[in-house]
Amino acid sequence: MILAIDVGNTRIKASVFEDNTSLENFVFDKNEIEKKIENILEKYPKSSDLVVASVGSIEKKSFLTFENRLKVHFFTHEDVFPFHNKYATPKTLGIDRMILAAGATLQFPKQNRLVIDAGTCITYDFIDENDNYLGGAISPGLRLRYESLHNFTARLPLLTLEEPDSYVGNSTAQAIHSGVVNGFVYEIDGFIDEYRKEFSNFIIILTGGDADFLAKRLKNTIFANSNFLLESLSQTYQYKIDND
Repeated sequence: MILAIDVGNTRIKASVFEDNTSLENFVFDKNEIEKKIENILEKYPKSSDLVVASVGSIEKKSFLTFENRLKVHFFTHEDVFPFHNKYATPKTLGIDRMILAAGATLQFPKQNRLVIDAGTCITYDFIDENDNYLGGAISPGLRLRYESLHNFTARLPLLTLEEPDSYVGNSTAQAIHSGVVNGFVYEIDGFIDEYRKEFSNFIIILTGGDADFLAKRLKNTIFANSNFLLESLSQTYQYKIDND
């Protein structure tokens, strides 16, 4: 069994996999990481590997505490990936984006793929049918958009995600919801339309914490899977074992 852990900017996600099938998912805060891992290992004592992809600030020692019980691996740029990295600055490409690109390459072979990860930031990553990672885009996610309107203005309130009643917001709160949510959807659909001008046929994979909320609002046909990064982490680790 593999315990896969994704350390994001705001929270930690984990999943236990057996033969690349997820048995159970977990979400927890960074300040309870060792306790939560201990609880997971007690529930799944046959776990043999702990695999970590991190863009957050958790120190490695929090995971190395468990290296006497299972093999611990931190993904880095030096690992073997199933795509050709054409990024102009490959060492600056986030490990999370590399894992997503690897998962898309392994799950959808010989296709053009666009991975959209809607989390704290929204990232776009494109891998062509010849397994070349070409790059993508990064912009603020939904939560950051709400927070920026509050933090960088004098009077706008801090709101949480809510479905706007209308495109025409008839109050400050509804205007904010309309601007954030509809603007976010327009951005994603706009990016997809631009990719489609150059690549007539590709699969779109939507993942991240806001994936389910966004999936039914996009005009484009997508494959939505909020657990895609953890699945990709398990698959990429197996790929590494097979190709080292």
